[in-house]
Amino acid sequence: MNDRDIQEMTEKISRDSFGRPFRHRAYFNHRLRTTGGRYMLKSHHIEINYKQFEKFGKQAVIDIIKHELCHYHLHLESKGYQHRDKDFKELSKQVGAPRYCTPVQSYAERVNYVYQCKKCGVKFPRIRKVDTRRRVCGQCGGRLKLAEGRK
Repeated sequence: MNDRDIQEMTEKISRDSFGRPFRHRAYFNHRLRTTGGRYMLKSHHIEINYKQFEKFGKQAVIDIIKHELCHYHLHLESKGYQHRDKDFKELSKQVGAPRYCTPVQSYAERVNYVYQCKKCGVKFPRIRKVDTRRRVCGQCGGRLKLAEGRK
């Protein structure tokens, strides 16, 4: 599957599910990591995470396109296009678009650092580095130390 396929699929889904044309670009963005896709407010383009296609297949991409088209059409109509808006929730339900996609990696797979409390020994897995001079244990208030570094 390539960008041309994504463009055609998006135009077809827009016509069939929403009854409105899609007049902008839809394409894969290989740099997306934690999101399934995104709708760009200024350019009105839709980007799809290629890893979603690799791991979950065509149906996952269709679901992501439906979700992003909800943002697209509502934004162009000046209605509530954000996840929390009533218009978005209603349109998502109407066209069968999921609110969220399945993550490509679990939190445990993304963890780079593990911190341990010096006082009680509790371990805290983290994706990003933590300033151990400022942060303390959430359980007992003890000091933290880096137990395991990057993989």
